[in-house]
Amino acid sequence: MKYNFVTIEGNIGAGKTTLAHLLSKHYNARLILEEFADNPFLPKFYENQQQYAFPLELFFMAERYKQLKDLLQTKDMFQNVTIADYLFTKCLLFAKVNLPGEEFRLFQKLFDIIYPQIVQPDILIYLHSPVNVLQQHIKKRNRVYEQNIANEYLFSLQETYTQYIKQHHIKTIFVDASNADFLGNDEHLKTIIAALDKEYENGQYFLTLP
Repeated sequence: MKYNFVTIEGNIGAGKTTLAHLLSKHYNARLILEEFADNPFLPKFYENQQQYAFPLELFFMAERYKQLKDLLQTKDMFQNVTIADYLFTKCLLFAKVNLPGEEFRLFQKLFDIIYPQIVQPDILIYLHSPVNVLQQHIKKRNRVYEQNIANEYLFSLQETYTQYIKQHHIKTIFVDASNADFLGNDEHLKTIIAALDKEYENGQYFLTLP
């Protein structure tokens, strides 16, 4: 492995956590997972987005900050690689979609204070799937509060992610995950591992799974 800190990102239902688990096992890496179940505002948000979007995003940002700061500042002599299933900038991207203007500007001020204290990943793996595939995954994992997520919401997140990646010089492996089956197809996981074993300059690199 040529990278010390690998982050996996993608839309809701893209398969981030599954891939993070498998890669951490392969590389004997420390694993940082989004602790979404601890956010008390998440079910409420899907019932009333306007009322609960700001506390939802603020809670997520505080938890992500604490998690990344604690784990990445703690040396582990047995595990040199860290793999996370979220990018800290996700806080700002979701806030951009979910918050009205004034609230977003306030949130961005808080984000800008915190962001410089966060260690950034060496490389980002972005899993891109069509919205209809994301909806299939969401239905399959059967989290009650997610079952009525609108296609329009997923499209908005997709667009926000891709625009961010295009506009910023992040070293990214952009994966067409339309047919991804990391648990059931060994070749899909091996393709990701082979990509991570290469050295890249800054920029976006596109990967299609077999």
